[in-house]
Amino acid sequence: MRLLRERTADIVQGKPRQAVDIVFLAANTHRDLRRLKTLKSWIEPNGAIWVIRPKGGRGSLGEMDVMGAGLAAGLVDNKIASFSDTHSAMRFVFRLRDRP
Repeated sequence: MRLLRERTADIVQGKPRQAVDIVFLAANTHRDLRRLKTLKSWIEPNGAIWVIRPKGGRGSLGEMDVMGAGLAAGLVDNKIASFSDTHSAMRFVFRLRDRP
């Protein structure tokens, strides 16, 4: 949250009142990843969910775990980025054919 607040003041924690462009999900466990199915209803059709997870061996989630969870939720990953020295981020979006 500290890193996000350094970049913008427009942050809502919890469920937004209306669809938003971007949702960030802090994921440390497989249970956290199951939230993707719910979170996809929070974003605009052209919005994205960024899953932030510990890099390398710092956590129990690997890149394939995160990709698989996104696909299971009906989303596709289209970008991977370094979020910080300790965390990486993967962006998920609706497939073009599935956009509401």
